[in-house]
Amino acid sequence: MSDLADAAKRLVLGRPVRSDRLGHTLLPKRIALPVFASDALSSVAYAPDEILLTLSLAGLTALTVSPWVGLGVAVVLLTVVASYRQNVHAYPSGGGDYEVASVNLGPKAGVTVASALLVDYVLTVAVSISSGAQYAATALPALRGHETSFAIALVVVLTLLNLRGVKESGTLFAVPVYLFMGAMGSLAVVGAVRYFSGTLPPAESAGLGVAAEQGFDQGLMGLAGGFLVLRAFASGCAALTGVEAISNGVPAFRKPKSRNAATTLALLGSISIAMILSILLLAQATGVRFVDDPATQLLRDGVPVGEGYEQHPVISQLAGAVFSGQHLLFVLVSVVTGLILVLAANTAFNGFPVLGSILARDGYLPRQLHTRGDRLAFSNGIVTLALGAIALIWAFDAQVTRLIQLYIVGVFVSFTLSQLGMVRHWTRGLRTEPDPQARARMRRSRVVNAIGLGMTATVLVIVLATKFLLGAWIAILAMAGVYGVMQAVHRHYSRVRAELALGADEQSARALPSRVHAVVLVSHLHRPTMRALAYARASRPNVVEAVTVGVDADEVAALRAQWEAADVPVPLKVLDSPFREITRPVLTYVRSIRRESPRDLVVVYIPEYVVGHWWEHLLHNQSALRLKSRLLFTPGVVVASVPWQLASSAGQTGLEDSVRGTVPGAF
Repeated sequence: MSDLADAAKRLVLGRPVRSDRLGHTLLPKRIALPVFASDALSSVAYAPDEILLTLSLAGLTALTVSPWVGLGVAVVLLTVVASYRQNVHAYPSGGGDYEVASVNLGPKAGVTVASALLVDYVLTVAVSISSGAQYAATALPALRGHETSFAIALVVVLTLLNLRGVKESGTLFAVPVYLFMGAMGSLAVVGAVRYFSGTLPPAESAGLGVAAEQGFDQGLMGLAGGFLVLRAFASGCAALTGVEAISNGVPAFRKPKSRNAATTLALLGSISIAMILSILLLAQATGVRFVDDPATQLLRDGVPVGEGYEQHPVISQLAGAVFSGQHLLFVLVSVVTGLILVLAANTAFNGFPVLGSILARDGYLPRQLHTRGDRLAFSNGIVTLALGAIALIWAFDAQVTRLIQLYIVGVFVSFTLSQLGMVRHWTRGLRTEPDPQARARMRRSRVVNAIGLGMTATVLVIVLATKFLLGAWIAILAMAGVYGVMQAVHRHYSRVRAELALGADEQSARALPSRVHAVVLVSHLHRPTMRALAYARASRPNVVEAVTVGVDADEVAALRAQWEAADVPVPLKVLDSPFREITRPVLTYVRSIRRESPRDLVVVYIPEYVVGHWWEHLLHNQSALRLKSRLLFTPGVVVASVPWQLASSAGQTGLEDSVRGTVPGAF
């Protein structure tokens, strides 16, 4: 069975990779761009949707400001990209925002950033996969009503692909990402040509009216209208998610790491800005209508279109208009858009495990997240991210509109604290740097990060003000929970480290016990017992004795007779048990030895059977298992298991097999 499981694992994940091959997993820029930028690029597929959806609450005329909202998002994105180019040069170790905040603002600020990023990575997977499932349901009507199950299946597939390794998954995902770039570029170019030549047809929803929601009858006029524009801007800022992933993933780049990461950031920013502005401008030119509730908000001749109307995403409507008469191109755009939304989650699958590994190294997360798997990927972090995303998708029924309200809060918390940390970094450096050229460079960098700080802090305030009651409070609560867990884990590791540290007198031989008292537990006189006795005597303890519990007088008498007849060179001690207990008398006896000689070490040897079949686990006494679990919590006591392999375990001891359990049955 284990051979079959191992073969299946190798088929799915590939052969294990040696640790000295880690350098071969590093990414060139052409692979790093799709690996780390797919999240930010994919936001082109849903950020314009969210801008138009929010503005549509104020009616049809409000949609005319959508390009200006997109321009505001582009300015923020440009500023953040420029700021993060400073980050990757100053902190190339892969800690990203967490390292910047920890070094310059203190550990608590670093943990705050880390908790925000971890939550945002999980939301990135949930939002991207859910959006991809919605696009898939548009193209494949059979999936309608099953978007949640399909989204969960996509997360499982992405998890398996990433468990194969970063470079392998990146190479696999590069083709659809570049196809998406090409499709969006073609959409923009062809759309512009047709617009200026006067041949651009209207979108499928262009002839419909949009009913304003209650409170927005005057459009965008007044305080409510201004608040709605800010809310649309906050939703559009989802386009900035994923930028921070590159600063966390600098160690995955080929050398020169910082320069390659900075170049990838520049490419990411320029491509994302061009795409989002092109889509919003084309949406206005073709008259796209996109609303939250199409059945009631969209009007045909002043009457709601009703439940029978099917609203397609913005890019699908644009592709239908720009490539009218070219069905193949329309299908290509729809397919690659759905793919990029799914693959956007791959950015989080690369960022979350790396950040989790760094946090585990620093003692803020379980140390298992710091270890690499067979394929040199941080497997435990990948699985943890997948489980968190699946839980969110299931809880929110894969609805992007519901999930998007939780989104981007965390990333702007990390943006703001990171930029504040970078300002302090350059200020500290200026105090000690004598070189005029270096000082001038530091001043320029500080100005860039200061502008980034002001911009991201402003957006954070807008996001909190406009999205808090719509669901952002859930993300904030999740961040607070993750922060609390990380602090608790750190306190635990610190406490354990303090308990285990050697004192001045313990660094010498005086740390050794004065004597060793060996106790061999016996139930019958058979081969496992004799092996345990031989093992105990071979360790040369100061005292060695066999101990049995007197549950049945006849069995004890028979054991004594066998013991004397076999002339066993170890004394046999019988512990009285009037209530037929086994665990309590042994514990009481061992503790009495410790009380009499507190500096003595007591070693309890327990014979155990090793079986080869699962059903054999049910056929043996479990008293030794209970004993071991209790003895482990007794100070000054060491438990030694002495295995005896039964015939059924033959041939099942190879290193390639999974670890077999030892069944406590001999005692």
